[in-house]
This record gives sequence, structure tokens and C-alpha cells, in this order.
Amino acid sequence: MSLRQGETIMAGGAREPGRSVTSKVLALLGAFDSAHPQLSLSDLARRSGLPLSTVHRLVGELEEWQALSRTSDGRLRVGMRLWELGQLAPARLQDLAHPWLQELFGTTGENVHLAVRDGMEVLYVDKVHGRRAVPIVSRTGGRLPMHPTGVGKALLAHEPEWFVSSYLARRLERPTPHTVTEPGRLARELAAVRAQGYALTFEEMTLGSCSAAAPVLVGGRAVAAVGLVVSSRRARELKRLVEPLLAAAERIAHDYARAHAA
Repeated sequence: MSLRQGETIMAGGAREPGRSVTSKVLALLGAFDSAHPQLSLSDLARRSGLPLSTVHRLVGELEEWQALSRTSDGRLRVGMRLWELGQLAPARLQDLAHPWLQELFGTTGENVHLAVRDGMEVLYVDKVHGRRAVPIVSRTGGRLPMHPTGVGKALLAHEPEWFVSSYLARRLERPTPHTVTEPGRLARELAAVRAQGYALTFEEMTLGSCSAAAPVLVGGRAVAAVGLVVSSRRARELKRLVEPLLAAAERIAHDYARAHAA
């Protein structure tokens, strides 16, 4: 039996127009993110843009393969099989940086994280924290806008001029009343970050917390940024934390450059 143009065969022989099985499975998996770690079937259908019947059929196969699993209340989440596969992804930067993040946390006692730029966002790839450190919204594997975060500003300040111009031309999110969204003011802040070597934020991403961040510069390119987060009540202490922060970023950059020269 021939197929009409634009039609694809789905699992079990069902036909649906436009998208292949692979694209639909990827749409299902892509519906999960740090803000949506658990989804109902209807939520999954809405976020993936797929019919509920298709979602139901494919979810069954993904559960059988352990790509998805269910919580006690029946909601879906990423399964252990995907976590196992994720561990095979290259993690050279995290492996090199983690000992220095631990040392920075040991020296300061503050939340420490490592982030890279991914598109127009920062992606948090590692984090070291303690029970007494101030709660923060970043999590490993999570994403946040660049302009309200210390690590984001440290990275954005070292991007090419065309990228910065493109970023500033967008409608910028304003998570708090303190977030800097005016393009001219933000451009001046980025220039200051480049000149002084670090970025500071004061309640721009979350009320009650401030941050300092330094770029990991390798050959003039920011391959990552290291950040510290403290309570707003201790904002005056940020300057004291800059020195160990810069030292950690420099050591990560040194190890990264040496590893890539080998």
C-alpha cells in the first residue's frame, strides 16, 4: 500500500501526516525541562504538540524501554535509561572544573556553580552547595536567561559584538524589579565586566540573593563561567569573594587549555 505525500507510518502501522516517529519521540522527550520535570499525559500532549492518542501509544513504548517512568501519582518523568545514556556525553569541562569548584566552596562556604552559554541562555553544568548556603534557583541541567545572572553576564561580556547586539535587541525578561533590561545600561555593565574581569548582580534573578561570577577564559574565549551566590543581606561581602572566585576561574582555564593542547 502506497503512502500519500507528507504521510508517515507510526508505530503499530498508524499513519499521521507530517512528522516521523523519531521527530515525535524527540518532541515528547523535549517537553521535559527543569521547570517541567514531571508531566501528565495531557500536559505532555500539549507541550509536544502531538495528539493525545499518539502520546499515549509512544509513551507506552518509552516506558517499556525505561526512557520514561511514572511517579506515584501517575505523572511521567525522564527514566533511568536516559540518565545512563546522559552519563556517556562528553563531560571534560565538568571533570576538570569540579575539584576547583569544591575548593572554592570549601574556601567560601557559598553556593558555587559552573555554567556555559547555550544559545541565548546559560546552561548550568555543575554545582557545589551546602545545607547552610542560601537557596538558589539554578540547578545542574537547568537554564536561565543570561542578562539577570552573574554567570550569564560574565559569558555575555566576552561574546562577539554581533552576538551581544543581537541579544540586546531582544525583548529581555525581567524576573525581578531589579533586573537590568535597558540595552544601553546593560551594554555599559558588560563593558565594565570585561574591564574588571568579573560580574556582580544584586537581586536581578531572585529577590534575596546576589551573585558574583568570573569567566573561564581560554585563548580570549569564555568557555564557561564560575559563579557564587550569597544572601542579599551579605551583599557587601561579594567583593571579598571575588579574589578566590577569579583564582578558581583561572585554574579551570589553565587545566582546560592544557588538556586541549595534549
